[in-house]
Amino acid sequence: MSSREIAELTGKRHPDVKRDIQAMAKDLKEDVSSFARIYLDGMNRQQTEYLLDREHTDCLLTGYSALMRLAVIKRWRELEEGSARVIATLPDFSNPAAAARAWAEQFELQQAASQALAIAAPKVAFVDQYVEAAGSMGFRQVAKLLNANERQFRQMLLDKGVMYYLAGVLTPYSHHQDAGRFEVKTGTSASNGHAFNQARFTSKGVQWVAGLWADYQIRAVV
Repeated sequence: MSSREIAELTGKRHPDVKRDIQAMAKDLKEDVSSFARIYLDGMNRQQTEYLLDREHTDCLLTGYSALMRLAVIKRWRELEEGSARVIATLPDFSNPAAAARAWAEQFELQQAASQALAIAAPKVAFVDQYVEAAGSMGFRQVAKLLNANERQFRQMLLDKGVMYYLAGVLTPYSHHQDAGRFEVKTGTSASNGHAFNQARFTSKGVQWVAGLWADYQIRAVV
């Protein structure tokens, strides 16, 4: 799990999480650079994040609040369940017959996907043309534009790790914001004075998620 994802799940600032990881590595007498990875931020600048395994993540969380620990634990469970599903679907490659069947099935899936992509191409082209003149769009606007069922579209965004729930609000992961796919507007409700955040797809984000949605539908069919 990356230090950026830990920051998003716990509500801590990413520099603070990195500082916590550096302090932990020092206490453990480990080289923190072994966890380091470079990524590009929204301004195309190189930045550093840390990738932790389950053991080091658990160690880091000992100093965090119960709510923060629970948020990260839930995310780890999702990751582990996803890995378990992938492993369960792998064929037995030690069995030549099973391996041959798996190859044949994969070939058929690729053929069906190619045909489905050809059908979806005009729709994606329409989206490209539409968003050229459009500004940022909300979740429901994008779902309507793609003619997508809102529940299925929302589930795809969660399944693909595009967005997550923060205080009951769909929120994009920071690396998608850094990539320019979302903008998050903040404000205060006129009715109750409460602060709110609203994530909106940018034109670039709509084009990107249109392709993601087309691929998601293709895989659901095949």
